[in-house]
Amino acid sequence: MKTVDGRARLLDELDAYVPQTGHERAMLARLRAFVSQNPGCFERTHLAGHVTGSAWIVDRSGSFTLLTHHRKLGRWLQPGGHADGNADVRSVALREAREESGLRSLHPAAAGIFDVDVHAIPARAGEPEHLHYDVRFAFFGDPNEAPVANQESHAVAWVPIAGLEAFGIDDSVRRLAAKTPALVTT
Repeated sequence: MKTVDGRARLLDELDAYVPQTGHERAMLARLRAFVSQNPGCFERTHLAGHVTGSAWIVDRSGSFTLLTHHRKLGRWLQPGGHADGNADVRSVALREAREESGLRSLHPAAAGIFDVDVHAIPARAGEPEHLHYDVRFAFFGDPNEAPVANQESHAVAWVPIAGLEAFGIDDSVRRLAAKTPALVTT
């Protein structure tokens, strides 16, 4: 059996992703180019940037999402984090979601990649400014399961999607919220 290179597998998944706007097409092109040109793309030690995995978690009705108040960035975001060498970015997103929320009821809400984003991470002590090439997957969770914050967050909470603006969200979270109705089946 032939071993499939992790970058090739991710590139195949990115080829199957259908961006909805010109902005998304541009981010997808940047992500594809980065993965194609950088064998170390899954390692956080790749200083120019690295692939990360995020989880957009919603309840089955699409009315609530789970956000974490990120300790280092001071913003409300979807759970996610570094691949740390793992080329299976969906499993990275699920691992990070479980670590950052304590939720165990998570299961896939969509078959493939839900969203992609390329964003700058500000410099911190011992770490220069760099880019996160974020691959995002959608998961269903149970809002009756109480989330528990870990050391990476100030708080974690189920938030009404209709009230997201009160949490100071950025455009990438707005984009995730706008895509949520496609996840809900009646």
